Amino acid sequence: MSAFHTIPLFDSATFVRRLPHVDLEEVWSRGMKGVLSLVLLILLIALTGGALKTLWEIRLLIDLSVEVVLRQVIVDTLMLLALVEVFKTTVTYFREGRVKVTFIVDTILVVMLTEVISQWFKGGDWRPLTALLGILVILSVVRIIAVRWSPTIGPRFHTTGSVDL
Repeated sequence: MSAFHTIPLFDSATFVRRLPHVDLEEVWSRGMKGVLSLVLLILLIALTGGALKTLWEIRLLIDLSVEVVLRQVIVDTLMLLALVEVFKTTVTYFREGRVKVTFIVDTILVVMLTEVISQWFKGGDWRPLTALLGILVILSVVRIIAVRWSPTIGPRFHTTGSVDL
């Protein structure tokens, strides 16, 4: 029998002795960084694939009308921008350990704008378009509120008199 097999590398007694000394916050941090690194890699691959697909669709100018192809390129580009916003949010969480509300709202706004433009290009029923526009207005108000009363900016002091600059 080799020396490698005679020395136990991991047994339950060693595990029980080391368990109280494990820093769970460090385990969580390393695990999250690993998962987020994988997510960032997947997003980069998706961005690259989406950009190549959008570039490949330009060849359709030969067979289809310019208007149809450009509409598809616009929608694809807006979806790529939404993916960039998701990437930005993920990177911010990776660096700071928290997500800003404005990043999430920005991502949703870009996706919703893409849907509005897509519905508009389809020329379908006006009710879904109106519902999407209503959601866009509400999200815009949320975005303004999130910027105006951000906890990172701090309290604002307003003066009642005139200010000389």
